[in-house]
Amino acid sequence: MPVQWYQQQDERITLQLHVQPGAKHTSVAGLHGTALKIRLAAPPVDGKANQCLLVWLADFFAVPQRHVELVSGQTSRQKRVAIHGSRVDPERLLDGDR
Repeated sequence: MPVQWYQQQDERITLQLHVQPGAKHTSVAGLHGTALKIRLAAPPVDGKANQCLLVWLADFFAVPQRHVELVSGQTSRQKRVAIHGSRVDPERLLDGDR
């Protein structure tokens, strides 16, 4: 069975992400190994890319931004993000550009 790019447990969804800052717009670029690749429309300076990612995920999963937590990967392209209290299926991220 392939490794899943997300885990769901109770009210918590944990995403394995590979991020690419500095893109023209923020969008899902598909799977990248065992992670979901997301292009971010923010530069990788002063935490701007991380902030862009958290705001975008909060919007996608329809939760307040305080319910989206960067678990690991503060300065890395490989990140783990936890989303609390969303009813949105993470598989919808693969449905194409938002």
